[in-house]
Amino acid sequence: MIRDLDSMHYVVPILYPNRCDNEAFIEEIIDLTAMDAFLEDKNAANPAYKYNLFQCVVTAALKTLTLRPKMNRFIANRTFYQRNEVSASFVVKKEFADNGGEALAIVHSTKEDTLDSIHDKIYSQVSSLRGTETVDSSTKAMDVFTKVLPRFVSRPIIEFVCMLDRHGKVPQSFISSDPYYTSIVLSNLGSLKLKAAYHHLTNWGTNSVFIAVGEAKKTPMYDEDGAMTIKHTVKLGLTIDERLADGYYYSKTVRLLKTLLENPKLLELPLGEKVDY
Repeated sequence: MIRDLDSMHYVVPILYPNRCDNEAFIEEIIDLTAMDAFLEDKNAANPAYKYNLFQCVVTAALKTLTLRPKMNRFIANRTFYQRNEVSASFVVKKEFADNGGEALAIVHSTKEDTLDSIHDKIYSQVSSLRGTETVDSSTKAMDVFTKVLPRFVSRPIIEFVCMLDRHGKVPQSFISSDPYYTSIVLSNLGSLKLKAAYHHLTNWGTNSVFIAVGEAKKTPMYDEDGAMTIKHTVKLGLTIDERLADGYYYSKTVRLLKTLLENPKLLELPLGEKVDY
């Protein structure tokens, strides 16, 4: 719990208690010129698990929240809290087919992590989930409510669990793989050939930042003199809980994320090492 808040940030959660009522959405276009060359170099040694753009976005997001700790806060039961770690979650599509199953992956980071170690953590998660019948603990818990118990029993239990969520009392076994209990939720829409778009936050859980990663494509870009060039770009859609900080803090946070992705060599530094931006 954070106690040394200024008066505005003490009052705001009381006046506006719901996360979904306090969303701010930001779009940012990332120039991938340096990223494309960087990934080509990283993959020149033909690693068993290729480095890709999404891994770099996950690493950049983790580094951004490590260096911008107010973005790693959440509000629950009208009270500010600071997380003890920075974590990212995303959905793993087991098979790219209409009936292909999905699983949830969570990457827990430390200040010593780099792109290489995050790449390995993602590989470990994805390889254990894809092509198997493995089911994460959160999905198992939901299956009990929807497939085992009758609705007249499961519904009041779910409502009771929601009450526990508001007070931070949900059993760890329920939420250990719940993406909405992590620092950042990411959606790799580009892997599905979709554009980046707005995605809502939820009142359930503690997640305060959602990043949608669109499909990389050619985009006309203009310099300060108005000259146009065609660049390989990706669009990010960021949804944040605007109660956490002010606009200046958000602006610098987005600028840091953009700097990391357009200068990907910085991702080889430990997450906790500061950079100029």
